[in-house]
Amino acid sequence: MPTTAIDTVLFDADGVIQRPTIDWRATLATFIRPDQSAEEFVDDLMVSERPSIRGEGDFYQAVAEVLARWESATPVEEAVQPWAWFEAEPVVVDLIQQLRKAGIGCHLATNQHSYRRAIMQDERHYGELFDQTFYSCDLRLAKPDPAYFHAILESVGKQGSSVLFIDDNEPNIKGALAAGLNAELYDLSEGTDALRALLTRYGLPISA
Repeated sequence: MPTTAIDTVLFDADGVIQRPTIDWRATLATFIRPDQSAEEFVDDLMVSERPSIRGEGDFYQAVAEVLARWESATPVEEAVQPWAWFEAEPVVVDLIQQLRKAGIGCHLATNQHSYRRAIMQDERHYGELFDQTFYSCDLRLAKPDPAYFHAILESVGKQGSSVLFIDDNEPNIKGALAAGLNAELYDLSEGTDALRALLTRYGLPISA
């Protein structure tokens, strides 16, 4: 446990506060021929979006290029739809609001390209759920780069020793630790009671 009291929590998005509403990998696999490798196609899409996650390049164009490589007839507008099929976990949202009401700063710290950022921020109004939202495409830095976390610390005016970062990805945890933050691995699949217990271990004011 940290020697400095935690007064700020950074929450990852996917796998921590939100989950898919459909099997998006299975959906993406329908965009190619049955004789093609669905796993390789999905991997190609994931690699292609990385520049746009750092605020470089265009996500739509990247997807269009992948579809062309795989000779897919799926329109780009249809191919990007799975990135919108997610929902926030109400219990986690409630825990965040409990912390905020108790004076704990709660911020979103997520790797997203501008297409998904618009959905989360403008359509789902994630800005209302947090004190501040930090999207990698805006910072032009992405986890697990420690520079991503340093940029957030500078923005919120906090020392890493007073900040807890929660993410479902081990490399991101290592990046946060390297930047001097407290960091814990958590996945929604563990259940929300596990998150409640995690926050309580750090002395954060969560009701039973």
